[in-house]
Amino acid sequence: MTRHLIRRLRPALLLSACMLVAPFAADAQDVAVWITTADHSTALAPAAPARFTADDGAGKSRIAIDGTRQFQEIVGFGASLTDSSAWLIQHKLDAQQRDALLRELFGRDDGGLGLSFSRLTIGASDFSRHHYSLADTPDGTPDPELKHFSIDENRGDVIPVARAMLAVNPQLKIMASPWSAPGWMKDTNSLIQGTLLPQYYDAFSRYLLKYVDAYAAEGIPIFALTVQNEPDYEPKDYPGMRLNAPARARLIGDHLGPMIAIRGSGPLIFDWDHNWDKPQEPLGVLGDAKANPHVAAVAWHCYGGEVAAQSPVHDAFPDKDAYMTECSGGDWEPVRSGGLPLQMKNIIIRSARHWARGALFWNLALDENNGPYAGGCDTCRGVVTIDSRTGAITRTDEYYALAHASRFVRQGAHRIASSETGDDLDNVAFRNADDGSLVLLVANSAKQPRRFSAVQGGKAFDYTLPARSVATFVWKPAAAQHD
Repeated sequence: MTRHLIRRLRPALLLSACMLVAPFAADAQDVAVWITTADHSTALAPAAPARFTADDGAGKSRIAIDGTRQFQEIVGFGASLTDSSAWLIQHKLDAQQRDALLRELFGRDDGGLGLSFSRLTIGASDFSRHHYSLADTPDGTPDPELKHFSIDENRGDVIPVARAMLAVNPQLKIMASPWSAPGWMKDTNSLIQGTLLPQYYDAFSRYLLKYVDAYAAEGIPIFALTVQNEPDYEPKDYPGMRLNAPARARLIGDHLGPMIAIRGSGPLIFDWDHNWDKPQEPLGVLGDAKANPHVAAVAWHCYGGEVAAQSPVHDAFPDKDAYMTECSGGDWEPVRSGGLPLQMKNIIIRSARHWARGALFWNLALDENNGPYAGGCDTCRGVVTIDSRTGAITRTDEYYALAHASRFVRQGAHRIASSETGDDLDNVAFRNADDGSLVLLVANSAKQPRRFSAVQGGKAFDYTLPARSVATFVWKPAAAQHD
């Protein structure tokens, strides 16, 4: 193995090494521990193991774990393969670099992260190198029969990279979202701003399903769609489209939903795909008698409101799932000062506590200039940064937040009950379906170390987390403790 490849795989190798440093004890009472600090001076590092002993009831911060109370099944964690991410991975990495990165992100061998959830854009987003839809016409004239539909724009980057991701992890679940309908379907006759004209609801629904079928033919199954990314926002310099709750309800209830029902093979429909601050929007669609049966879940973004908004919507419609489908790292407040603990607690921990079955950060990869982009955010960052000159990889806060969850909480796990401490510690717990192991994720947002006790099955372990850090604890309960 070459020296540069070893450097790029260092976090993954550390994870693998940890299994040797802190193995499970024969009586299954040892707890393996991994820690990352906000400054990355400690990064996915194996730490001194904890050990269960009799619970003495002491300690101010206590996390009580109750495996008899089981909640949502987990689909996974990951990030979006935007056009920009795919172009960088395909064209700015050589074959060896590309294979190493994708195995590190999507594989489990050699300590890979095992990412199992991703998102594609249907046509261009702000993180594309130019603006386009998949059914543009030469002169902008309407094409309701979609004779000009083509995924050729994606053949040089998105399609080969998505295939490669699936080759590493065949269980990867991929959803897709449009940033705009083709311009000729809109009242602006442009990809920029405007709304979808009602006379094209049928054509737009067929457009979305043609995308699903075209990608399936390329070996890339799409398990879920949203009908519009951020439908309550009309960006001025990149594709976007306003589509309020009544419009989405008509589109889903009268057109897309019945089309999918006739197909009988999916994809699922997720509504909203926008911020926590307007829960009345998904509630409006779910409250529509015709749209409701066709909606499987509500998709949420992190840029406005509070994550707790997910729970009242779930409580109102408990048969509908929740997903966190976009949150970007970047150079703005509160992300700048909150750093890794903030990203971990909001997007991974609290999102799951409020019913999310999966969590996605935004760009999987961006370059050293936070691009390429065509409008929109110039201060966003990817899960990894790819130096477009050398192919060198830098791992960001979002990488480590994902790693602490996805490496240990496997697809098919269930969230289980864990109490909140009411201080600077946030936590969530899971049980893996394949081996019964329990996983506890804890984020310490304080500027000081924090000590806590984790209690399960009448026993407890104590641990002190460094200031501004995140940790993963993994153990297999003894038979008597296995709830």
